[in-house]
Amino acid sequence: MTELKQFEVFMRNYQDMVYGTAVRLLGNETDAQDIAQNVFLKAHEAFAMLTASPTPGGWLKTVTTNLCLNHLSRYRARWRFFSELRADDQDSEFLDGIPAPEAAESDLDAADQRAWLETALRKLPDAQRVPLVLYHFEELPYEEISARLRISLSKVKTDIHRGRLALKRHLQPRMVEEERFASTRPAPGRVTPT
Repeated sequence: MTELKQFEVFMRNYQDMVYGTAVRLLGNETDAQDIAQNVFLKAHEAFAMLTASPTPGGWLKTVTTNLCLNHLSRYRARWRFFSELRADDQDSEFLDGIPAPEAAESDLDAADQRAWLETALRKLPDAQRVPLVLYHFEELPYEEISARLRISLSKVKTDIHRGRLALKRHLQPRMVEEERFASTRPAPGRVTPT
Protein backbone atom coordinates (compact mmCIF):
# COMPACT_ATOMS: atom_id res chain seq x y z
CA MET A 1 0.00 0.00 0.00
CA THR A 2 1.35 3.43 -0.90
CA GLU A 3 2.04 6.03 1.76
CA LEU A 4 -0.85 8.15 0.47
CA LYS A 5 -3.28 5.22 0.83
CA GLN A 6 -1.93 4.49 4.32
CA PHE A 7 -2.51 8.11 5.30
CA GLU A 8 -6.06 8.01 3.92
CA VAL A 9 -6.81 4.96 6.09
CA PHE A 10 -5.16 6.65 9.08
CA MET A 11 -7.23 9.79 8.53
CA ARG A 12 -10.50 7.83 8.23
CA ASN A 13 -9.71 6.01 11.49
CA TYR A 14 -9.19 9.22 13.46
CA GLN A 15 -11.34 11.85 11.76
CA ASP A 16 -14.35 11.44 14.07
CA MET A 17 -12.21 11.76 17.21
CA VAL A 18 -10.39 14.84 15.91
CA TYR A 19 -13.57 16.55 14.69
CA GLY A 20 -15.50 15.64 17.86
CA THR A 21 -12.80 17.10 20.09
CA ALA A 22 -12.67 20.28 18.02
CA VAL A 23 -16.44 20.80 17.89
CA ARG A 24 -16.75 20.29 21.67
CA LEU A 25 -14.03 22.85 22.34
CA LEU A 26 -15.06 25.39 19.72
CA GLY A 27 -18.84 24.90 19.68
CA ASN A 28 -18.81 25.70 15.98
CA GLU A 29 -18.87 23.05 13.26
CA THR A 30 -17.25 25.22 10.58
CA ASP A 31 -14.33 26.17 12.84
CA ALA A 32 -14.04 22.54 13.95
CA GLN A 33 -13.76 21.41 10.32
CA ASP A 34 -11.00 23.98 9.72
CA ILE A 35 -9.13 22.80 12.81
CA ALA A 36 -9.52 19.14 11.84
CA GLN A 37 -8.12 19.92 8.41
CA ASN A 38 -5.11 21.65 9.99
CA VAL A 39 -4.58 18.73 12.37
CA PHE A 40 -4.43 16.30 9.48
CA LEU A 41 -2.06 18.58 7.55
CA LYS A 42 0.26 18.44 10.56
CA ALA A 43 -0.30 14.68 10.82
CA HIS A 44 0.67 14.26 7.17
CA GLU A 45 3.91 16.15 7.81
CA ALA A 46 4.65 13.90 10.82
CA PHE A 47 3.20 10.70 9.35
CA ALA A 48 6.45 8.71 9.47
CA MET A 49 6.74 9.44 13.20
CA LEU A 50 3.05 8.71 13.79
CA THR A 51 3.15 5.30 12.10
CA ALA A 52 5.95 4.29 14.48
CA SER A 53 4.18 5.72 17.53
CA PRO A 54 2.15 3.47 19.85
CA THR A 55 -0.20 6.39 20.61
CA PRO A 56 -1.01 8.35 17.45
CA GLY A 57 -4.49 9.11 18.82
CA GLY A 58 -3.01 10.89 21.82
CA TRP A 59 -0.79 12.98 19.55
CA LEU A 60 -3.79 13.91 17.40
CA LYS A 61 -5.89 14.82 20.43
CA THR A 62 -3.13 17.01 21.85
CA VAL A 63 -2.59 18.80 18.54
CA THR A 64 -6.36 19.27 18.14
CA THR A 65 -6.71 20.70 21.64
CA ASN A 66 -3.76 23.05 21.18
CA LEU A 67 -4.99 24.31 17.80
CA CYS A 68 -8.46 24.90 19.26
CA LEU A 69 -7.04 26.82 22.21
CA ASN A 70 -4.87 28.88 19.87
CA HIS A 71 -7.93 29.61 17.73
CA LEU A 72 -9.94 30.67 20.76
CA SER A 73 -7.14 32.83 22.15
CA ARG A 74 -7.18 34.86 18.93
CA TYR A 75 -10.75 35.79 19.81
CA ARG A 76 -10.14 36.32 23.52
CA ALA A 77 -11.54 39.86 23.27
CA ARG A 78 -14.98 38.29 22.86
CA TRP A 79 -14.66 36.38 26.11
CA ARG A 80 -16.06 37.81 29.28
CA PHE A 81 -14.18 37.17 32.47
CA PHE A 82 -17.40 36.61 34.35
CA SER A 83 -20.78 35.92 32.91
CA GLU A 84 -23.79 37.81 34.19
CA LEU A 85 -25.24 34.62 35.59
CA ARG A 86 -25.14 34.29 39.35
CA ALA A 87 -23.55 31.06 40.47
CA ASP A 88 -25.57 28.98 42.88
CA ASP A 89 -23.24 27.86 45.68
CA GLN A 90 -25.45 24.83 46.33
CA ASP A 91 -24.43 23.24 43.02
CA SER A 92 -21.39 21.11 43.80
CA GLU A 93 -21.75 18.13 41.50
CA PHE A 94 -21.78 18.18 37.71
CA LEU A 95 -25.36 17.80 36.47
CA ASP A 96 -26.67 17.03 39.97
CA GLY A 97 -30.39 16.59 40.05
CA ILE A 98 -30.77 15.74 36.38
CA PRO A 99 -31.66 12.08 36.00
CA ALA A 100 -29.78 10.08 33.41
CA PRO A 101 -31.91 9.33 30.35
CA GLU A 102 -32.08 5.66 31.43
CA ALA A 103 -33.58 6.74 34.76
CA ALA A 104 -36.22 8.63 32.81
CA GLU A 105 -36.97 5.37 30.97
CA SER A 106 -36.13 6.92 27.64
CA ASP A 107 -35.23 5.02 24.53
CA LEU A 108 -32.31 7.29 23.72
CA ASP A 109 -29.36 5.29 22.55
CA ALA A 110 -25.78 6.36 23.27
CA ALA A 111 -25.49 8.26 19.97
CA ASP A 112 -28.68 10.24 20.69
CA GLN A 113 -27.48 11.04 24.21
CA ARG A 114 -24.14 12.21 22.89
CA ALA A 115 -25.77 14.37 20.19
CA TRP A 116 -28.08 15.87 22.81
CA LEU A 117 -25.14 16.73 25.07
CA GLU A 118 -23.07 18.10 22.15
CA THR A 119 -25.96 20.38 21.16
CA ALA A 120 -26.28 21.67 24.72
CA LEU A 121 -22.52 22.24 24.94
CA ARG A 122 -22.57 24.35 21.75
CA LYS A 123 -25.06 26.70 23.38
CA LEU A 124 -22.58 27.63 26.11
CA PRO A 125 -20.38 30.70 25.72
CA ASP A 126 -16.72 29.92 24.93
CA ALA A 127 -15.55 31.04 28.37
CA GLN A 128 -17.70 28.35 30.00
CA ARG A 129 -17.64 25.60 27.36
CA VAL A 130 -13.88 25.41 26.84
CA PRO A 131 -12.85 24.93 30.50
CA LEU A 132 -15.80 22.55 31.02
CA VAL A 133 -14.77 20.38 28.05
CA LEU A 134 -11.11 20.43 29.04
CA TYR A 135 -11.99 19.35 32.58
CA HIS A 136 -14.75 16.80 32.00
CA PHE A 137 -13.95 15.43 28.53
CA GLU A 138 -10.19 15.89 28.23
CA GLU A 139 -9.71 15.23 31.99
CA LEU A 140 -7.19 18.03 32.47
CA PRO A 141 -6.61 19.32 36.01
CA TYR A 142 -7.62 22.87 36.92
CA GLU A 143 -3.97 24.00 37.04
CA GLU A 144 -3.26 22.84 33.49
CA ILE A 145 -6.46 24.44 32.19
CA SER A 146 -5.42 27.67 33.89
CA ALA A 147 -1.98 27.54 32.25
CA ARG A 148 -3.31 26.66 28.78
CA LEU A 149 -6.01 29.33 28.79
CA ARG A 150 -3.76 31.88 30.53
CA ILE A 151 -6.40 32.69 33.12
CA SER A 152 -6.37 32.46 36.90
CA LEU A 153 -7.17 29.24 38.71
CA SER A 154 -10.17 30.87 40.40
CA LYS A 155 -11.49 31.95 36.97
CA VAL A 156 -11.17 28.36 35.70
CA LYS A 157 -13.16 27.08 38.67
CA THR A 158 -15.76 29.83 38.31
CA ASP A 159 -16.17 29.24 34.58
CA ILE A 160 -16.50 25.48 35.03
CA HIS A 161 -19.05 25.98 37.79
CA ARG A 162 -21.06 28.45 35.71
CA GLY A 163 -20.75 26.21 32.66
CA ARG A 164 -22.19 23.33 34.67
CA LEU A 165 -25.14 25.46 35.73
CA ALA A 166 -25.76 26.70 32.20
CA LEU A 167 -25.46 23.20 30.76
CA LYS A 168 -27.89 21.96 33.38
CA ARG A 169 -30.39 24.64 32.32
CA HIS A 170 -30.02 23.61 28.67
CA LEU A 171 -30.47 19.94 29.50
CA GLN A 172 -33.34 20.33 31.99
CA PRO A 173 -36.14 21.03 29.45
CA ARG A 174 -35.13 17.96 27.43
CA MET A 175 -35.20 15.78 30.55
CA VAL A 176 -38.71 17.00 31.39
CA GLU A 177 -39.78 16.20 27.81
CA GLU A 178 -38.21 12.72 28.01
CA GLU A 179 -39.94 12.00 31.33
CA ARG A 180 -43.28 13.13 29.90
CA PHE A 181 -42.78 10.92 26.82
CA ALA A 182 -41.80 7.93 28.98
CA SER A 183 -44.89 8.32 31.19
CA THR A 184 -47.23 8.36 28.18
CA ARG A 185 -45.78 5.24 26.54
CA PRO A 186 -47.40 1.89 27.25
CA ALA A 187 -45.26 -0.61 29.11
CA PRO A 188 -43.52 -3.18 26.89
CA GLY A 189 -45.86 -6.03 26.00
CA ARG A 190 -49.00 -4.11 26.90
CA VAL A 191 -51.56 -3.09 24.35
CA THR A 192 -53.26 0.22 24.76
CA PRO A 193 -56.99 0.33 24.14
CA THR A 194 -58.06 2.32 21.10
